[in-house]
Amino acid sequence: MVQSWEIELGSRKITLETGHYAKQANGSVVVKGGDSVVLVTATMSDPRPGVDFLPLMVNFEERVYAIGRIPGSWNRREGRPRDVATLNARLIDRPLRPLFPDGFRNDVQIIATVLSVDPDYEPEMLAFIGASASIIISDIPFTTPIGGIKVGMLDNEFVVNPTEEEREKSKLELIIAGTKEEVTMVEACAHEIPEDKLIEALEFGQVYLRKIVEIQEKMRTEVGKEKAEFEPAETDQKIVEEVQSYSSDLNRALRVEDKLDRQEAVDMLKEQILEILIPRFAEDGEEEEVEKIIKNEFEAMLKDNVRQMVIKEKKRPDGRDLDEVRNLHSEVSILPRVHGSAEFTRGQTQALSVLTLGAIGDSQIMFDLGEFEQKRFMLHYNFPPYSVGETWPMRPPGRREIGHGALGEKAIEPILPDNEEFPYTIRLVSEILESNGSTSQASICASSLALMDGGVPLKNHVAGIAMGLMKEGEDYAVLSDIQGLEDFYGDMDFKVAGTRNGVTALQMDIKIKGISREIMEQALMQARKARLEILDNMEEAISEPRSELSPYAPRMISIQIDPEQIREIIGPQGKTIRKITEETETKIDIEDTGKIFILGYSKEDVDKAIVMIEELTRDVEVGETYMGTVKRLMNFGAFVEVLPGKEGLVHISRLADYRVRSVEDVVSVGDKIWVKVTEIDDKDRINLSREAVLKEKGSECMEEESRNPQPKAKSDSGNSERRNDQRRGGNRSGGNRDRR
Repeated sequence: MVQSWEIELGSRKITLETGHYAKQANGSVVVKGGDSVVLVTATMSDPRPGVDFLPLMVNFEERVYAIGRIPGSWNRREGRPRDVATLNARLIDRPLRPLFPDGFRNDVQIIATVLSVDPDYEPEMLAFIGASASIIISDIPFTTPIGGIKVGMLDNEFVVNPTEEEREKSKLELIIAGTKEEVTMVEACAHEIPEDKLIEALEFGQVYLRKIVEIQEKMRTEVGKEKAEFEPAETDQKIVEEVQSYSSDLNRALRVEDKLDRQEAVDMLKEQILEILIPRFAEDGEEEEVEKIIKNEFEAMLKDNVRQMVIKEKKRPDGRDLDEVRNLHSEVSILPRVHGSAEFTRGQTQALSVLTLGAIGDSQIMFDLGEFEQKRFMLHYNFPPYSVGETWPMRPPGRREIGHGALGEKAIEPILPDNEEFPYTIRLVSEILESNGSTSQASICASSLALMDGGVPLKNHVAGIAMGLMKEGEDYAVLSDIQGLEDFYGDMDFKVAGTRNGVTALQMDIKIKGISREIMEQALMQARKARLEILDNMEEAISEPRSELSPYAPRMISIQIDPEQIREIIGPQGKTIRKITEETETKIDIEDTGKIFILGYSKEDVDKAIVMIEELTRDVEVGETYMGTVKRLMNFGAFVEVLPGKEGLVHISRLADYRVRSVEDVVSVGDKIWVKVTEIDDKDRINLSREAVLKEKGSECMEEESRNPQPKAKSDSGNSERRNDQRRGGNRSGGNRDRR
């Protein structure tokens, strides 16, 4: 039986249905908003031997039929997921994963399939709601429903799940996930929004999260399946007690400040414990099982020691205070031949960022489930194995690399100049050289430095910092600039990026049920203090964009023409624009508005291209004089091209200031001659006169024409005839110009 429920979010409604589609899945929900339709399913398999983590898989499946199109690939079907689909899958995964029971090891897969798209109802937000609802009504042992919404800001007022038009105007894009009372995940891009305004936005969103959670609770009551029983595996308490007896030794090892030295001390202790305890507790054939138990208990003891040190003693493994930032170093102009480069180091985390500038045509073409889009700013993040002193196969970017790059783009994009001010495509590549926590935020700092080093007119520097949290009951500690150990054993990874004026990007993930407003507010204000300290260090390296681009960067000029003249620039089958780019060694991009972007590696090349375009787009005007090219000869005159593609007729009577018997006696095809526009008739035919220019400029005209090579005469008889004409009164100043 099909059942449906309706939620009102702001002025718009969302419907959830179940009981019709995909009934063999453990849970299945169809979410509808406007004309957007998303099917979300949740399925579970039995646990696999040897799996010691939660194998949760989330897929965001885009179908091009959802927008009424056929895929453009050669086999006309969807290929690998786009980066946006990967990010949407991560967005769903991050708030759900911490809410599964501890020790749960069954395979769980959530698949959100986009069936229809309405631009005003973003399918990823519908998928978010459907993911939680499909698990809640299933028999999967997941009992804490969450909601997910997007908050925009128009004219300082908040809007829930903004429409496409509202999103374009919004100064804030804030995605919130949470339970009835607390926030569990935050993702944001903002235009330098103050911290207190972000707190208001979170409180605004919490109201709607509560509505979404309540409707899921109603669904569970009415159609939910009985939850499968789950009991975490029991552990041998004697082994636990023996491992715990080494707690003080571990505590000493954890207080070694250097990451590598600390890791070595911890590993040596673990190996010592294994050597002692495996023979004591393992019967024949049980060695592997006992070793696994010891390692798990050692990991639990390690986590407990780190947390107690921070929460109770308010001290950290490397000796810092809770709000203390590690040593900072910023440096620019690292690489000589690139367009901009910088290195940023915070403790044992180091990022190298490299800038490349390109033409507008180098922008990334985005074909999503909506409108065609060109992406002119890209930040790509690479995390090689040497950054943590390890080895593993080098593969294409995964979810982590894609996600960190996208977060960097969100942080920096609000302070970039627009196309009018800086008409370039911008690509940054962040190479992580060392890693000990918060490499994504180090990438943001290094990238801001590289942009200024490259002469990109940034509005302000952007810096990023990662905040952490450790919480036991009512006691908690908020940590600034978390390192890898604190991230791994902590309860929160809260990344905050921004300028001195406000926040430009947020990303928060937690491993507990939620956090209060008090903790969120403290984390934001503590992050601001750290951010200002980092900005001070960055500004010592470079405080404002360089006044000139790198000598190796291309030069870009934009000009505006009448859109009706675009066809003149492109020419038949693109011949004209190809001729311009080949002769000037430039790259030219033309927008439908008539805006033309010309990119070249020398000013001379760009200027030459501009002249050629201006010649193509100039209008012929009556009374103007032009140096034209003879294109065709007729008995009654010569057709002369005065501007590219624009020809006029010089009647035989107007070819010279004497009587001309034959057109060939004066000009040949290919000659360069001066002409004056005498008339443009009602049929747009252009009438020209060379005679008028001869009378005005005299010998000067003949000298300028003579600098251009002219064809030789076809016979001597023409000379005799012309001399006879001159004897009958012709002007000798120009008589023999055409017969050299």
